[in-house]
Amino acid sequence: MRIALDAMGGDYAPEAVVKGAILAAEQLEKDDVILLIGKEDVIQPLLNEYNYAGNNIKIVHASQVIEMGEHPTKALSQKTDSSIAVGYGLLKMQKADAFCSAGNTGAMLVGAMFSVKAVEGILRPSIGGLIPKLNGGYGIMLDVGANADCKPEVLEQFGEIGSIYAKYVLEIPNPKVGLMNLGEEEGKGTVATQAAHQRLKVNSNINFIGNIEGRDIFNDKADVIVCDGYTGNIILKMAENIYDILNEKNMHDPFFDKFNYEAVGGSPILGINGNAVIGHGVSSPKAISNMVLQAQKMVSSKLSERFHKKYSV
Repeated sequence: MRIALDAMGGDYAPEAVVKGAILAAEQLEKDDVILLIGKEDVIQPLLNEYNYAGNNIKIVHASQVIEMGEHPTKALSQKTDSSIAVGYGLLKMQKADAFCSAGNTGAMLVGAMFSVKAVEGILRPSIGGLIPKLNGGYGIMLDVGANADCKPEVLEQFGEIGSIYAKYVLEIPNPKVGLMNLGEEEGKGTVATQAAHQRLKVNSNINFIGNIEGRDIFNDKADVIVCDGYTGNIILKMAENIYDILNEKNMHDPFFDKFNYEAVGGSPILGINGNAVIGHGVSSPKAISNMVLQAQKMVSSKLSERFHKKYSV
């Protein structure tokens, strides 16, 4: 397994990324390799400084960096030797099984759409957010930011995509799908969510349990939470802030500690040709390591191949 990692992406790159790669390398299988993408004359001295002497990390040189504030489309077209462009190039050529970056989120999305592209039959790739559950596991919510507005048929497909992720990556045998809404009753919600409910209700590929409300996010009512990216992003950012507030007040609890972005490391881009994970801009070494390990699980569960099998004609 070859997992490409953007060494130059993130507020604390490259130091935090290189440290995170070393942490992840210790937990990978002996034949797995992390491809650290970035400026070799910057990365190699750091590996030496941190006394890395293993065989699980290789450097792939990329001379350019897409900064956080740059326009995604313009930057990718102008910086063809950037770490993000090179990472997607490796994924497209199947020289990497997954690509992870805590860099420019917009560039990661644009790269996914225009480099490796969506799986044929996928209407809109989405970003999945892993949601801690009170029972100890995780659920997945999609979308959490890629698509602010969604048509009913897109929301319906999110239910299918999320079910595949929940079943094979989170290992939930028959994942329950809930539609985020402002009431449990079937007729509640916007025109789009009402229409999506009717489509999800008759979809035999999923275990649809109906509408769910905000109070159901963390209980076991639904394993897959379907919503547009506007709603999902607000929920995700609020959950992260709850952790920050509790941390500031020195209040700790095993459940709320899972709200820390470091716990899962990143958010998967679902529905593209290959596996990609977007990390938080402020990713620490622990977050980087968990992002790589999440990508490893996506590859080993053959997630991308399962999307192909379902949607490609």
